[in-house]
Amino acid sequence: MKMIVDFEECIKDSPRFRAALEDVEGDVTELEQKLDKLVKLCIGMIDAGKAFCAANKQFMHGIRDLAQYSNKDQVIESSLTRFSDSLQEMIKYHTILFDQAQRSIKTQLQTFVKEDLKKFKDAKKQFDKVSEEKENALVKNAQVQKAKQHEVEEATHILEATRKCFRHVALDYVLQINVLQSKRRSEILKSMLSFMYAHLAFFHQGYDLFSELEPYMKDLGAQLDCLVGDAAKEKRDMELKHSTIQQKDFSNDDYKLECNVDAANGIVMEGYLFKRASNAFKTWNRKKPDHTRRWFSIQNNQLVYQKKFKENPTIVVEDLRLCTVKHCEDIERRFCFEVVSPTKSCILQADSEKLRQAWIKAVQTSIATAYREKGDEAEKADKNPLISINSPLSDSKENLVKGESALRRVLCIPGNFYCCDCGLPDPCWASINLGITLCIECSGIHRSLGVHFSKVRSLTLDTWEPELLKLMCELGNDVINGIYEARIDKMGVKKPLHGCQRQEKEAYIKSKYVEKKFVDKSSSLEGCKKRSVKKKQGSSLSAADKGPASESLNRTPSKTSVKSNDSGIQFSTEVSQEGLAGTTSSNSLFDQDSDKKHDKRDSTVFLEPDLINPLPGPRLYQASFEGNLPAMAEALAHGAEVNWVNTKDSNSTPLIQAVHGGSLVTCEFLLQNGAHVNNRDIKGRGPLHHATVLGHTGQVCLFLKRGANQHANDEDGKDPLTIAIEAANADIVTLLRLARMNEEMRESEGLYGQPGDETYQDIFRDFSHMASNNPEKLNRFHQPDSPKT
Repeated sequence: MKMIVDFEECIKDSPRFRAALEDVEGDVTELEQKLDKLVKLCIGMIDAGKAFCAANKQFMHGIRDLAQYSNKDQVIESSLTRFSDSLQEMIKYHTILFDQAQRSIKTQLQTFVKEDLKKFKDAKKQFDKVSEEKENALVKNAQVQKAKQHEVEEATHILEATRKCFRHVALDYVLQINVLQSKRRSEILKSMLSFMYAHLAFFHQGYDLFSELEPYMKDLGAQLDCLVGDAAKEKRDMELKHSTIQQKDFSNDDYKLECNVDAANGIVMEGYLFKRASNAFKTWNRKKPDHTRRWFSIQNNQLVYQKKFKENPTIVVEDLRLCTVKHCEDIERRFCFEVVSPTKSCILQADSEKLRQAWIKAVQTSIATAYREKGDEAEKADKNPLISINSPLSDSKENLVKGESALRRVLCIPGNFYCCDCGLPDPCWASINLGITLCIECSGIHRSLGVHFSKVRSLTLDTWEPELLKLMCELGNDVINGIYEARIDKMGVKKPLHGCQRQEKEAYIKSKYVEKKFVDKSSSLEGCKKRSVKKKQGSSLSAADKGPASESLNRTPSKTSVKSNDSGIQFSTEVSQEGLAGTTSSNSLFDQDSDKKHDKRDSTVFLEPDLINPLPGPRLYQASFEGNLPAMAEALAHGAEVNWVNTKDSNSTPLIQAVHGGSLVTCEFLLQNGAHVNNRDIKGRGPLHHATVLGHTGQVCLFLKRGANQHANDEDGKDPLTIAIEAANADIVTLLRLARMNEEMRESEGLYGQPGDETYQDIFRDFSHMASNNPEKLNRFHQPDSPKT
């Protein structure tokens, strides 16, 4: 290394030394300015990079939204999804690049400026001070008179001491200069080399990523060429068809008859007909004829009509075998005919005589066909009874349980066929913590509220856990609207329809769920119980007609006795065995919860002294034990804290009460609404402890999936695994040990936040399905009595 300033010249303090110092000091000042400028530019680059990554991330989300919108087109959805995943990886690489730039340029050079250059400045200050003192000593020594011997000696001693100090400080200063000049080369090169290696890694990662994507892009390009060719061919075909149809005579009734048959879908005849009103006036509504014109069709041996395509068809004749058809010549209108059934008659009008004859013939043909089909089915059933077992009618229940989608199951609940907030038919989204169905636009507004108000999930795209599906089937739009829209009529607020502006819907939904303006604050717990019991009784009455898809959980209302004591009002609830046990069936998703059984726990709940209108927290607490989801939803709407602690009942929470109530779906409802799975009572027992003590296997599985801490000890020093081993409950011991093993495996492999291996997930998935669909398989062990709290 070549020295910038020579040590010998330093001792001499020659003009060359001073000139060298002046050059070095100017160079260091300029170096500091350049480094400060470079650090500021690096900070600006990093900030711009972060802004770029944020904008790129928004762009990537836009691509994913477009892919989700195009879910009916497999090619577009798959390609956009894969491209968005690649862009997501590139965003990660960009983030790593900017982090490396911050470490290599900003942090490293700032450290060099603040530490090494600061040492140089401190050494310079010391050198300048000592140099000045030396000059003063030289001047004083030169000015002393020879006659004053004492002053001569004193000046000589001061000069010697000052020169000695100057040599030490000057040598240190020169050393600092030479070290700084050497170190700045290594620091600058090291930081820049690190920065360039970060770029090298970034472009290598991008190259590798797109090298893997390139074959797919080439295949997609080939498909695109085919698509362009197909689109051109389809365009030519459509232009030809357009020209052919344009040349047809649309006034001819024969053409209309050709268009009125759809044999592939079982439609014998379809088309527009005028329908005379069935009221007392028997009018045709001449002012607005479109009010009486409907799209009629004959299908599945029924005569139905609808005004709009998305509307549910209205059945005019449920079974054509029971009706007859005839001409109507005794009324003022032309081309009319009458369809007569045992309970009513319907007068219809065609557009021409030829169409009237075609409709009459189609109805008569359908009547004859219906008779023949029913006769053939009866004859086959008599010859071979096994056919009735394998027929589609007997398969409907099996398909409902095992093969039907979440969409159809949830839409079977009363009120769920229309969006809960705007009334649009056929909703495909749901809010799982509220238990309602939503259209796609309202679901987007619900997402903007935040997950603490509404958790949105697709009924068609997402995978549904059985307990979540049961939760949706326990509530429904009618129940929730009865709570959150209780005062909407009194307030004179108009509920927005699906055709309204998005801003109007957003304001209404925010007022409904966030501000809760339409909740009836004066309603009592008893009112909520009556509504829920009435709803459940109605559901059970219609279950026989609608089949298993409309069955809901029925519970006998609890008997509540009121006692007074010094601490307030004590509500003592004795839950009947029928209410807790229910009716069990292993073939329906809507059966009783897996662990719902008679629980001998003393469910005494100490509430606040307000008998007329108990506080929302105690109301939620009581309803959680009873498994009354409508009452729980109403308590939450009234402001109940989901993690409310009953200090007069061993610091128990609504989630712990739900465990003792034995309802799996009640626990899921509380967890989806923000209940803490690890809150413990005064004995140090959380929901997982209580579920283990009671032997509720389904609840144990649920809490473990929701992140319950199985290592927590109660006041006796026992964790859930110890309790399960003492109770000899093999299923719960298996679940706890498997969860613990999976946790240890993830920690050892650094897989924090990941669910674990597929075996672990499959076993927990099997237990979840068993708890919801086949609860009797989990009731293999003695269920211990709950200890009184």
